[in-house]
Amino acid sequence: MGTRVSAVQRWLAGILQDRIAPAAVRLELADGTSAYAGPEPASGSLVVRDTRVILGLLVNPHLYFGEAYMAGRLDVRGGLERVVEAVSRLSLLPSPIERITSPLTIANDQTRARRNVHHHYDLGNDFYQSWLDDQMVYTCAYFEHPDMSLEEAQRAKLDLVCRKLRLQPGETVVEAGCGWGALALHMARSYGVRVKAFNVSREQIAYARERAAREGLDARVEFIDDDYRNVDGEYDAFVSVGMLEHVGLKHFGSLADVLSRVLRRGRGRGLLHFIGRDIPRPLNAWVVRRIFPGAYAPTLAEVATKVLEPARMSIIDVENLRLHYARTLAHWGARFGAIHETVLARYGESFRRAWELYLAGSEAAFAVGSLQLFQVVFSPLETAPPYWARTEMYTESPAGQGRHQLPWVAATR
Repeated sequence: MGTRVSAVQRWLAGILQDRIAPAAVRLELADGTSAYAGPEPASGSLVVRDTRVILGLLVNPHLYFGEAYMAGRLDVRGGLERVVEAVSRLSLLPSPIERITSPLTIANDQTRARRNVHHHYDLGNDFYQSWLDDQMVYTCAYFEHPDMSLEEAQRAKLDLVCRKLRLQPGETVVEAGCGWGALALHMARSYGVRVKAFNVSREQIAYARERAAREGLDARVEFIDDDYRNVDGEYDAFVSVGMLEHVGLKHFGSLADVLSRVLRRGRGRGLLHFIGRDIPRPLNAWVVRRIFPGAYAPTLAEVATKVLEPARMSIIDVENLRLHYARTLAHWGARFGAIHETVLARYGESFRRAWELYLAGSEAAFAVGSLQLFQVVFSPLETAPPYWARTEMYTESPAGQGRHQLPWVAATR
C-alpha cells in the first residue's frame, strides 16, 4: 500500500513549490507526486515526509530545513551541494523573521563564550583530524593556483597572513583564537617571532601544546587557555583568524579595548580574518542552534565602526577570499563524505546528517555570496603602513629573505 497524502498537504506543497520554483528545485511528497512544472532537468528534489516539514519550510525555512534534514524527515536528491546552492540563491536578503530576531541575540560573556566553543570545537581532536588537512587548519585556505591540494592551500594561507603582517625576526605576536596551533607555530618557525596564543577550547590547547613540544617550539610559542578579553602586555602584531565570528556584535567593544591596549604605537599592526556579510543579518538560525551557538558574521562596516574605529586603528588593506572558502569547503565536504560510516558509528545518524548539511550549506553560502571571507590589515593611527606596494604581500619569500625593511626598522638603523 502506497503512502497516503492529504489534500491539505498537497495544497501546502503547492504553495511551497511556487516559492522555490525560481531555483528549479522539485518538491516531492512521500507518495512520489509533485506539483513541479519548471524546466527539466530540475536542479534536484526535496523529498518531504509529512505536513509539519512543509509548514516549517513555509514559516521559517532557515531553521526548519536543517531541523528536518537532520531528523531524516527531509531528503535531497540530485546532490546536496547543488540543491542547497540553488535554494540559497532565493534568500540573499534578510527574511522578516530574521529582522525580528536579530536584536534578540544573547551576549557572549566569558562563560557563555567558553560553552559555545566547547560545543563545536571539543568534539574530539581525532574527529577533526579525520577530514581536515595535515596541520588541522579549520579556516579558509588560500588557493594560489586552482589545482593546489588542501594541504598546499592551507600552508599558503598561513604564509599569506604572515606576509600581510610583515613579521620580522624577534618580534612579539599575540593570537586570539588559535585553533590547533598551526598559525602560531608557523609564525615562530618560519618568521622567527615569539607568540602568545589564546584559546578557550581545552582540547585544542592540549593538542597545540603537545605539537609545540614535539617540534621544539614550546620556548617560542605559549598556548594560553584563556579568553581573548584577558590578553595583556604590548605586542608588535595582533592576529585573529576565524575568531571574530564568535565574539558577537554586543562584545565588539571588548575586542576594540584589547586592540587599543596591546598594539605598540608607532609600529604595531594587526590582521582580522573572518566570515562576514555584505548586508547585516543574523547567521543561519539552524547553524546557530546546532553548529555554532553564539556566532555572528559581521559586515565590514560593523567591524570598522564598532571595532577598529573605537580602537583608533587605521585600515591598511581589505581582501575578500569568499570563493577560496567555497573551494575549501568543497574539499572538507568530500573528505567528510569519505568517513561517513566512521562518523555514523561514533556519533549517530542525526549528527552525521547535521554536519553533512552544515558543510554543504556553508559551501553554497560562499558560492552564491550570502557569506564573505574578509582579511583586514590595520595599524594604530598615524603608524606608517607596513607596505610600500600591495604586491609585496604576494611576491616575497618567508623568513625575511629578500624582503624590504619596514619603515620603522630602516629608520632606526
